[in-house]
Amino acid sequence: MRVWFPLVLLFLAGLAQAGEIDAKVEAALAADSRPEADAERDRNRKPLETLRFFGLEDDMTVLELIPGGGWYTRILAPVLADNGKLYVAIGTRRLSETVLTEPGFGQVEVIETDANIRRPEGSRYYALDEFDFGISGIDMVLTFRNVHNFDAKSRGHMNRAVFDALKSGGLYGVVDHTKRHMEPETPENRRRIDPVLVIKEMLDIGFEFVGYSDLHYRADDELRYEVGRRSVTGNTDRFTFLFRKP
Repeated sequence: MRVWFPLVLLFLAGLAQAGEIDAKVEAALAADSRPEADAERDRNRKPLETLRFFGLEDDMTVLELIPGGGWYTRILAPVLADNGKLYVAIGTRRLSETVLTEPGFGQVEVIETDANIRRPEGSRYYALDEFDFGISGIDMVLTFRNVHNFDAKSRGHMNRAVFDALKSGGLYGVVDHTKRHMEPETPENRRRIDPVLVIKEMLDIGFEFVGYSDLHYRADDELRYEVGRRSVTGNTDRFTFLFRKP
């Protein structure tokens, strides 16, 4: 009994910490300042379960990439406010002009880079120059439904910058719309990406594949249509991957 008692304490401490994180995420989801339109997406996006899978802790230094309108920023910022740190980077203009001007979000720090995000004429995808975030030792990087927006070379630049910014053992969580494996590019799949390709690109950079979750699997998404079509919008099949820097 004496041999196992410390292990039991560690296990219980882990459960307690998980409970605290869940409570903080739930409080962020229930915040009065959170737009009703954001809350309506909770059932589909499953933020609590997703962040639990990624292993979010409230004392982490986290970088959110391409935060868009701030749907996840509104959850991450209050969870990390007391003990951690939240950075955002790439495509932050909209967020900076809206969410980050509101009370309670002043601690979120925008990382300005020389990534030079742009869409070349005639291309379906955005491009990034080679860049770095200018920080290191990050615990976790997260991005939600964004990787598909970039061409292969630019994905490499972004993922390499993530690798360099993470500490050893740091985690990289990715959610995106599923594309059929090895399917040729068409107007219908331009906002989807092959999950096998994503894993290969990460492994080529040096990441370890930790695992996946079926939280966002949707059997009735036939992977045939553009994600904005009425028949699939809000109900796309999405892969949920977790990688680690060795």
